[in-house]
Amino acid sequence: MANGGGGGGSSGGGGGGGGGSSLRMSSNIHANHLSLDASSSSSSSSSSSSSVHEPKMDALIIPVTMEVPCDSRGQRMWWAFLASSMVTFFGGLFIILLWRTLKYLWTVCCHCGGKTKEAQKINNGSSQADGTLKPVDEKEEAVAAEVGWMTSVKDWAGVMISAQTLTGRVLVVLVFALSIGALVIYFIDSSNPIESCQNFYKDFTLQIDMAFNVFFLLYFGLRFIAANDKLWFWLEVNSVVDFFTVPPVFVSVYLNRSWLGLRFLRALRLIQFSEILQFLNILKTSNSIKLVNLLSIFISTWLTAAGFIHLVENSGDPWENFQNNQALTYWECVYLLMVTMSTVGYGDVYAKTTLGRLFMVFFILGGLAMFARYVPEIAALILNRNKFGGTFNKHGGRKHIVVCGHITLESVSNFLKDFLHKDRDDVNVEIVFLHNISPNLELEALFKRHFTQVEFYQGSVLNPHDLARVKIESADACLILANKYCADPDAEDASNIMRVISIKNYHPKIRIITQMLQYHNKAHLLNIPSWNWKEGDDAICLAELKLGFIAQSCLAQGLSTMLANLFSMRSFIKIEEDTWQKYYLEGVSNEMYTEYLSSAFVGLSFPTVCELCFVKLKLLMIAIEYKSANRESRSRKRILINPGNHLKIQEGTLGFFIASDAKEVKRAFFYCKACHDDITDPKRIKKCGCKRLEDEQPSTLSPKKKQRNGGMRNSPSSSPKLMRHDPLLIPGNDQIDNMDSNVKKYDSTGMFHWCAPKEIEKVILTRSEAAMTVLSGHVVVCIFGDVSSALIGLRNLVMPLRASNFHYHELKHIVFVGSIEYLKREWETLHNFPKVSILPGTPLSRADLRAVNINLCDMCVILSANQNNIDDTSLQDKECILASLNIKSMQFDDSIGVLQANSQGFTPPGMDRSSPDNSPVHGMLRQPSITTGVNIPIITELVNDTNVQFLDQDDDDDPDTELYLTQPFACGTAFAVSVLDSLMSATYFNDNILTLIRTLVTGGATPELEALIAEENALRGGYSTPQTLANRDRCRVAQLALLDGPFADLGDGGCYGDLFCKALKTYNMLCFGIYRLRDAHLSTPSQCTKRYVITNPPYEFELVPTDLIFCLMQFDHNAGQSRASLSHSSHSSQSSSKKSSSIHSIPSTANRPNRPKSRESRDKQNATRMNRMGQAEKKWFTDEPDNAYPRNIQIKPMSTHMANQINQYKSTSSLIPPIREVEDEC
Repeated sequence: MANGGGGGGSSGGGGGGGGGSSLRMSSNIHANHLSLDASSSSSSSSSSSSSVHEPKMDALIIPVTMEVPCDSRGQRMWWAFLASSMVTFFGGLFIILLWRTLKYLWTVCCHCGGKTKEAQKINNGSSQADGTLKPVDEKEEAVAAEVGWMTSVKDWAGVMISAQTLTGRVLVVLVFALSIGALVIYFIDSSNPIESCQNFYKDFTLQIDMAFNVFFLLYFGLRFIAANDKLWFWLEVNSVVDFFTVPPVFVSVYLNRSWLGLRFLRALRLIQFSEILQFLNILKTSNSIKLVNLLSIFISTWLTAAGFIHLVENSGDPWENFQNNQALTYWECVYLLMVTMSTVGYGDVYAKTTLGRLFMVFFILGGLAMFARYVPEIAALILNRNKFGGTFNKHGGRKHIVVCGHITLESVSNFLKDFLHKDRDDVNVEIVFLHNISPNLELEALFKRHFTQVEFYQGSVLNPHDLARVKIESADACLILANKYCADPDAEDASNIMRVISIKNYHPKIRIITQMLQYHNKAHLLNIPSWNWKEGDDAICLAELKLGFIAQSCLAQGLSTMLANLFSMRSFIKIEEDTWQKYYLEGVSNEMYTEYLSSAFVGLSFPTVCELCFVKLKLLMIAIEYKSANRESRSRKRILINPGNHLKIQEGTLGFFIASDAKEVKRAFFYCKACHDDITDPKRIKKCGCKRLEDEQPSTLSPKKKQRNGGMRNSPSSSPKLMRHDPLLIPGNDQIDNMDSNVKKYDSTGMFHWCAPKEIEKVILTRSEAAMTVLSGHVVVCIFGDVSSALIGLRNLVMPLRASNFHYHELKHIVFVGSIEYLKREWETLHNFPKVSILPGTPLSRADLRAVNINLCDMCVILSANQNNIDDTSLQDKECILASLNIKSMQFDDSIGVLQANSQGFTPPGMDRSSPDNSPVHGMLRQPSITTGVNIPIITELVNDTNVQFLDQDDDDDPDTELYLTQPFACGTAFAVSVLDSLMSATYFNDNILTLIRTLVTGGATPELEALIAEENALRGGYSTPQTLANRDRCRVAQLALLDGPFADLGDGGCYGDLFCKALKTYNMLCFGIYRLRDAHLSTPSQCTKRYVITNPPYEFELVPTDLIFCLMQFDHNAGQSRASLSHSSHSSQSSSKKSSSIHSIPSTANRPNRPKSRESRDKQNATRMNRMGQAEKKWFTDEPDNAYPRNIQIKPMSTHMANQINQYKSTSSLIPPIREVEDEC
């Protein structure tokens, strides 16, 4: 027994390296205990030298430190664990290499034997060859069967470990989870000594670790079977991890001891963390995958290196007999590695062993590189991901819209300024911007200023994941902005169409409002199956509207400015001084709204309701949404603009109003005749307690809210048609049907004048031919472009000027001046329109401008197709500005003599000189003529708003002034496409507004016509039928002169309200604005002929004689057949050469009391003109039948600049024809 005890002490001394005593054992008995199984008998005795009681041998508790081994001979067994891993690794590597070598030698031998047998077959003949082939074939079949069995097993193993099947995914995830579990067990065991005795049957952690490694061994076998290249598989990282972690566990069971060893290599399994998350469909974006990859590589490398330092520092160097070890916990090693990688190196913890220091030398190089590369990238990914990533969350039931496309500071600021305008009442909508590029600092600051209603997310609408992030399926609408300044408009439109396709593919029911640059690209939207106009999908074509606005300015100068201001939200700016800006800004504050009419208006005619709204409610109603009473079209709703007194207001009729605030428009809904009839202050008209009004409570939503409920959208079959009434109800329609139906004068829809296609050579004029041609009252279009320029779509400019609600003789002749190469590319869309000519040249050539009589034109339009090809934005408009200044600096002689000299000159193709429209004699008495280019009416298209300052050299506009506040824009001489940005938000809140604007501007384009153009890219001619001819009966915009006529008495200090009521009652004319001379408010005479726009002036607004009134005129059925009576009642320049102008004077039979002499002198002058023209009866060309029903008034045209000249020369004696009453043939 003493020997046994002495043996134990001797072992302790040997293990401790000399000097191990019982005192040391006694002092460490409470520090650590290990259970040992001994073969000797167990006994207990006490010794005077040790004073330590030895426990029984079957459960011997031995105090252990790093110096105390667990075997009786005092030897460490770490080499056995390491040897098991090395033998497994190198043994398997040797076997693989040996197998490959033998296989290679066998292949070579078989190859050589095959050649020998083949030679023998050739020598022995075919008979012997047949005898020897039988055993060979049998062997090949056996080999094939064997290969097939091995291939099946290999495929089965590959399926088991792949993530393509559910079983494979479960197995891969399970292996990863068990690897993390084994790593956690390592963390627990790292607090124990590196090597210690453990009983497998009593150590729970060892049993769990054993189970894990058995599973790893089976998984290793599957991977080995499925591997195509066994050698590379043997050298994989995961295989090396298994070699140095699985065999030591089995050795520990056999030796009843544990060695911490290289179990830290399990941390390398963390590298597969991102793959596991992708298998589970948790990681979907590239940024998240990259972030997890970087984190897993960094952490796994960090933990693995810390495990190696922990091993060598706690064990010591083998060649030092493990004497230089130090006690470090695993987490202290983790800390040491972090401060080492970060190059901080505090020095509180450091490596003492040679192996540890040598490892640190090499690790600091790789670790520092990894730290410097990975950490900043990880930080950037985390910060960026939190900034513009994430998912949108709806708040409190608020609606939200998604805005995408061209997201820049300019586009976003313009959109938010109009969308969140205070005049829209309460905008309870959140705006979510989605763009694939992060915003710059300025744009980010703009988002922060509107953080309560605006959010930005980085992503693409082409990615379904990003669409899910912004909750596109629950969005109220999706708005797509276009880059108006791009060099390739077709490519920009294609990008937006792809965005529409992606969004509609993700959620077909979402409402989309998109901007399009080119008109012909709108047809591609019709190819999208889920694109539905009925559900509110809209395409705002900027080229169509821009050129349509400019075309309307050719008919009524200044109308483009008025319409642009109506659908743009502007705040009221009050000016005390009596300047033209004061009156202009009062009109700018008006916008267009919709509201349902009160039941008090039911049964009243439209003019009556319109007058009541204007006089009592201070509202201007210009149109209604009308539901036809016919059964066939009962479900069809049409927008009727100034329909006339035949139409009665129905229950639930929607009205279109011009007002300064959405709250003012609600008066039309709240009005009650019983409660509000005696109220004079319109602000007091509010909701009353009448039962009739309470019954209509469901329709008390604001206009924008009713729009969102989908109750006011038009289906394609019910698109707005500006017919005054149903075709079969038109009086005198039977006379219209008598027109020659065999001649195609209009397109198939009856909305536009049409002619057979013409070759471009037939409409080209040379300079000499143009100089001999009598051109007057025409439209000159100066176009800059070449072969490489993008097409701007001149068809959209010509179509409004060829609307069928003009008679043929009222059409203005259009002359294009520009590059013939560019115009040839546009001609395919223009060859079906009458009265079009081309002068090849350049708008900068004064000779070309003089050849087309630019001083006699009604309007000069300056366009450029080269604007977006220049990087410098300040130079984008250089051609248009130079052309405008060039025209204004021109000087002209008296053009009357020129017209007389050319009265028998050359007549160009398309101009019938025998027609009174184009007869030179009608320009003979044009008085007075223009002698300077400043007085020529010009409208210039601009791309950059700030360039408007260069158009007028005599204005005092600040370069930083907004476009709508500048003088050229207020006067209607400049137009920029940027004003159309407001249509996006206006369309969202009320899609009927876009329909109304588009109908007014395009001259009557409908979805049916767009579908036809999409099919044929050209207008199709059609025969005249009652239905198509009825489409001509729609209103048009014109300008009414107050110089003379039935309203002349109101011109000198009369009220605008009196004029409004008189025009509406007497002639069904709806007035909505004034085009006034800029200096009309001055008491002293002025030579300035510039005019500005006043929108919807109040009732008491004072008129001046030189005012021109914007009005909506009814279609005049009798204008064509009564040309003869008109010709002798007006001077020739007004009845022929200027018939297509849109400024009109309504003469009166009664002489004005305060101007008796003027009337008498004018009658004498008219008689003199008739004598000069001759008494011969003239046969006028007309496109109307002679027996068309007559009207009681005739409206005579007069141009804007002609009215300006009248004011300048203070002469009104030669331009106003006397009234001629047409006898009632009924």
